[in-house]
Amino acid sequence: MREPGQYRDRALAPTTTPDEMRELATSPYPFVWQALATRPDVPADVLGALVHQSDSEWNDNRLLALIARNDQANRSVLLSVLERVQRLLAAGERPYAAGLRLASRSELTVDEVSAMLASPGASRRFRAGLRASLAKRGALIDEGADRSAPSRVPVL
Repeated sequence: MREPGQYRDRALAPTTTPDEMRELATSPYPFVWQALATRPDVPADVLGALVHQSDSEWNDNRLLALIARNDQANRSVLLSVLERVQRLLAAGERPYAAGLRLASRSELTVDEVSAMLASPGASRRFRAGLRASLAKRGALIDEGADRSAPSRVPVL
């Protein structure tokens, strides 16, 4: 393959094998990673490899949200996504879509997900969304538990 679009097309092709997906996960193109993350038949180990790919804040956040949304993402993959989301939040980035999707995944415990509430990068709206998602799972999260986290990330 020579053109970037060919990599994307191969990532989306229904005839692409798991081994080809593993190879495509190492490509330098974030749109290929994102295409793989949308596949309903992508192996969990490919999703796990994609968690560690990085390009830009926007592409990284989108990729993490797609992985968190994928039904093939097992507990191990979701824990990796959670760890990366927590690091990004602490760095002042906004992986909110991935964090909110993680809150709805039953493979993760309420305690694991609710740890994001205390992150300095967690906005007030994000924390409210997390509490609402966790409430749908039957968890009651005390709003006072996350008051130590600032509602805004300072702009440098």
